[in-house]
Amino acid sequence: MRNARPFIVLALGLSVFPYACKPASPPVDPAYSAEIHSWRAQREEKLTASDGWLSLVGLDWLEEGDNEIGSDPEATVFLEVPGIPQSLGKITLLQGQTTLEVNAGADVRLDGDIVDQPTILLSDAEEGGPDLLQIERLTAYVIKRGDRMAVRVKDPEAPTRLGFAGLEYFPLNSTLKVEARLEAFPEPRDVIIPTAAGTQDHMLCPGILHFTVEGLDLTLQPWIETPDDRDLFIVFTDGTSGRLTYGAGRFLSAELRKDGTATLDFNRATTPPCGFTPFATCPLAPPENALAVDILAGEQLLGH
Repeated sequence: MRNARPFIVLALGLSVFPYACKPASPPVDPAYSAEIHSWRAQREEKLTASDGWLSLVGLDWLEEGDNEIGSDPEATVFLEVPGIPQSLGKITLLQGQTTLEVNAGADVRLDGDIVDQPTILLSDAEEGGPDLLQIERLTAYVIKRGDRMAVRVKDPEAPTRLGFAGLEYFPLNSTLKVEARLEAFPEPRDVIIPTAAGTQDHMLCPGILHFTVEGLDLTLQPWIETPDDRDLFIVFTDGTSGRLTYGAGRFLSAELRKDGTATLDFNRATTPPCGFTPFATCPLAPPENALAVDILAGEQLLGH
């Protein structure tokens, strides 16, 4: 039987008057406003690209051994596009390595060339990967999440992409661009990160960020990829989560300066890919990153 695909359902109960008790935001510097609007345009362009997150139509987890590919609903990797035969071939997973074997006459291409012999496929976790397969208008490739492997499928004609009505934002609020100080650990700590797909990833936590919003002293735990990495990645929830924003949290990036400080601009807080498609594998916000305040800045999620 084909693997059941993940589908995360998070309540988005809407508040009719979300700003009724909040004071008006202070005037925003025109240069800062232009900067944020340019950043938003780039964000939406990337999201809606023909191979962007909105083009996802499949996430099929591979089992050890042979995994059938094709338009047969019973296939492990199900490709629901006209012109694709019921069976294209198989992907064999053996001790973390995936090998593609295509049936004679099937039009499956890798780097523009027809695949006509067993071919090892590099995943997104391997140097030089992932290998991109072209099957009709679909693109498929292998991803690794934790100790599991899956095939991700993209379609430029995905309903989520063609029907996308645009991103939604809170009003720009310069008071939610705040300075933070990192209380660094002696050494970055390895942390286990659960994902929306039920897998687990590992990243490093360099310490605890301290900052203030609306007079409240708050903290967040950022993640980095390597001990010397200065690009902080944060997944957080707040009082808007599940009402005005994605229930599992939002993403925020910041650069750690040499003096141990970073600017947290919540106007750049974004909805994870899982807020738009059930075929993404987003990290979930840890309990330590639940902010006891409404962060009325950045992306909302009302119409999706």
